[in-house]
Amino acid sequence: MNDTQTTLAELREAVRQFVDERDWQQFHSPKNLSMALAIEAGELMEHFQWLDGEATRNLSESPEKLAAIGEELADVLSYMLALANSLDIDLAATHEKKMVRNRAKYPVEQFRGRFGSGVQ
Repeated sequence: MNDTQTTLAELREAVRQFVDERDWQQFHSPKNLSMALAIEAGELMEHFQWLDGEATRNLSESPEKLAAIGEELADVLSYMLALANSLDIDLAATHEKKMVRNRAKYPVEQFRGRFGSGVQ
């Protein structure tokens, strides 16, 4: 599997199967999944804590650090997909709508090269 050959639906199904095989649906309430997602996001942030912006850009030079960051990103993604599964949210459609709103909120002519509040 890689990003160019794997669909969002395939990732969601992989998470669904993993959860089903372990009978974990009983624990996967939206509340629990959102909390787990936040916790994993916090663990991801630990890899960047106390580093300045330039140092974070240079992390790609350390395969060990990148692997650890990748593990945390995978955890965040897995919980996000589990939450989408739990609530039956179509992530691609929701993301597309959100990007339309973001484009209206942050027009290129006003925000190109300028700090905004980011993609939200």
